[in-house]
Amino acid sequence: MMPTRRTVLTGTAAIATGAMLNPAAAEAHRPKPTVVLVHGAFADASGWNDVAERLLRDGYPVVAPANPLRGVASDAAYLASILATIGGPVVLAAHSYGGIVITNAAAGNPNVKALVYVAAFAPDQGENLLGMQTRFPGSRLDESALDFRPYGDGLIDAYIKRDAFPPVFAGDVHRGTAEVMWAGQRPADVRALGEPSGAPAWKSIPSWYLVAREDKVLPPAAQRFMAQRAGSRTREVKASHVAMIAQPAATADLIQEAGR
Repeated sequence: MMPTRRTVLTGTAAIATGAMLNPAAAEAHRPKPTVVLVHGAFADASGWNDVAERLLRDGYPVVAPANPLRGVASDAAYLASILATIGGPVVLAAHSYGGIVITNAAAGNPNVKALVYVAAFAPDQGENLLGMQTRFPGSRLDESALDFRPYGDGLIDAYIKRDAFPPVFAGDVHRGTAEVMWAGQRPADVRALGEPSGAPAWKSIPSWYLVAREDKVLPPAAQRFMAQRAGSRTREVKASHVAMIAQPAATADLIQEAGR
């Protein structure tokens, strides 16, 4: 027997009433936002693998693009072009230098509903990575920890030295894993490290921040300062700079909180 119009309307009303009475049920039926994971300097998107696996398992669409690491404005423009291809709500999560990129790329995009900073830079307008990194004591990522390699016409890339990579960048990651990360690190154009940021998206978009308490790259004091200034909902974990690798469950949980 074909359902009558009255039956369909009654069923629809029942579903709607059930959703109002049970917010959890409504949440379960709401499409999940796309999570875009942005890596930082001296890294690549594979650093998000354990987080992405958890998000995908829980039904979140995930995109983890390659961050060019050529400059703040150009990297932000590149990410913005990727965001323009994604329909529906987006949660932007970033690590380290990737925080500067999402701070600029999300500006003016109504689809971006939340920003998640994971041991990441969340600058205000005119600030740069080096300024925020050295604003508070504790960073061990200085020129002595870097190798500089010229490319192109007068351009220079920065890499973290092999002996500095584990203790400075990934102190709580298995030594063998850290060695592989060092070998496959993607360099940053040194101009990106001093390029000023534009108007920050965190002034208009809700943000979350995961502070890595044992960070030797971006001092925890700097992370707390930026999180408080942005009005971010903040959690702290015992982790090195690569908190998303050392603490993937906590990272994924914070991203899901932002997605809700």
